[in-house]
Amino acid sequence: MTALDLSSPVAVVGAGTMGQGIAQVASVAGHPVRLYDAVPGRAREAAAAIGARLDRLVEKERLTGADRDAAQAGLRPAESLAELADCGLVVEAVLERLDVKQELLRELEEVVGEDCLLATNTSSLSVTAIGGALRNPGRFVGLHFFNPAPLLPLVEVVSGFATDVTSATRAYETARAWGKTPVACADTPGFIVNRIARPFYGEAFAVYEAQAADPATIDAVLRESGGFRMGAFELTDLIGQDVNESVTHSVWQAFFQDVRFAPSLAQRRLVESGRHGRKTGHGWYDYGDDAEHPEPHTAEKAPAPAYVVAEGDLGPASELLALVREAGIGVREDDEDHGTRLILPSGGQLVLADGQTSVEFRDVVYFDLALDYRKATRIALSASQDTSPGTLSEAIGLFQALGKDVSVIGDAPGMIVARTVARIVDLAHDAVAKGVATEEDIDTAMRLGVNYPLGPFEWSRRLGRNWAYAVLDDLHLRDPSGRYAPSLALYRHAYASDKREGTTS
Repeated sequence: MTALDLSSPVAVVGAGTMGQGIAQVASVAGHPVRLYDAVPGRAREAAAAIGARLDRLVEKERLTGADRDAAQAGLRPAESLAELADCGLVVEAVLERLDVKQELLRELEEVVGEDCLLATNTSSLSVTAIGGALRNPGRFVGLHFFNPAPLLPLVEVVSGFATDVTSATRAYETARAWGKTPVACADTPGFIVNRIARPFYGEAFAVYEAQAADPATIDAVLRESGGFRMGAFELTDLIGQDVNESVTHSVWQAFFQDVRFAPSLAQRRLVESGRHGRKTGHGWYDYGDDAEHPEPHTAEKAPAPAYVVAEGDLGPASELLALVREAGIGVREDDEDHGTRLILPSGGQLVLADGQTSVEFRDVVYFDLALDYRKATRIALSASQDTSPGTLSEAIGLFQALGKDVSVIGDAPGMIVARTVARIVDLAHDAVAKGVATEEDIDTAMRLGVNYPLGPFEWSRRLGRNWAYAVLDDLHLRDPSGRYAPSLALYRHAYASDKREGTTS
């Protein structure tokens, strides 16, 4: 099945931000485009706005004048649904309400030809439920563009329960012909991105609610250690707290209130107070003209230890030993199997975050996971009231000697980056096991849809097959609510590795 022919008109119903973006993409790709909105005059205004954006693209030399002229000539507002009768594809981008979308699609089915592909841009509703209103749901598919649609390459092509393979394939190939990167997924709450991204927000909010760290510090650690482009608090301020919380709540409800997707009470209070982020002038942060962005907690300068003793394999943090040596700090290696840790001159332990808490062991400091310890500019440390000041000082001084800023947070099991990445990896494995999408498409979706530095499976391979399972298993023992219970898919993944490598878990 090939892409929709360029001579075939494309209609977009709903002339809001997403509708305009999709119409622009289709018109630049070379299709005649009909833009319709139920509000009189809105489609005409939207067409003019698209034209103005195309003019700016020409000014920035991102579009030729000839391509601009062709796109503008092919784009026209429609006064009624009847004008969409000759279209080969209709994409609806109207209000996110099931009844509204179903009623619209029933009307469209009476207008368009039998071979017209019908699509929804929904981000939170069930494609199966929307298509259930149609006489022929086989030609109905989800085409979930990301905002802004002209700039972001990802499109989730979602097959509902009744979607024909030929319809999904044609939608996929059409999106690719438009210069997008499509990924195929089954109709599941949140599809790929909004399903697997929930822990990025949820774990940051959980650390904050536990009073282990403030938003500015959590954001800085996610960026400067985890390699994420933005922290969870600043990103939700940009998205809109009301929008982000609504998606979280929708996914949670769709999964029958599964605790793994539970919304944040702190975010709920923020939304109730009207602090919706940048668009209202304040959210987690203030955005007024005189507002000062809070700085992350950064530890004062501390002396570096003269040496460390490395016991066992540091796993994902093994490159630290090379950095320590390069900093002129001695490394003594103990081959006996005492665990995976660094012993400081004070006798205290420095351990990679593993889902346990500092209070469980005598004189221990945990350090968080980093995407790349050499490139990371900040490292988070976690200590309890039982950690000696000398041990904490030596730990701070060690990482400062490696050129890192250090943020000391409270006694949070799994810390910030480690627990977040472990949960993302788990949800990704669970999604593949349940037929949501392939490993390749999930990695593509998370890199392109939310700009993750690595896809979940790329990250999983880098960290080791057992790493995410071990972290979550530790967290689950300390919080048996089910939030951190490793999925059966992740358990199988870790167990298969144990059998293959001849080790025990």
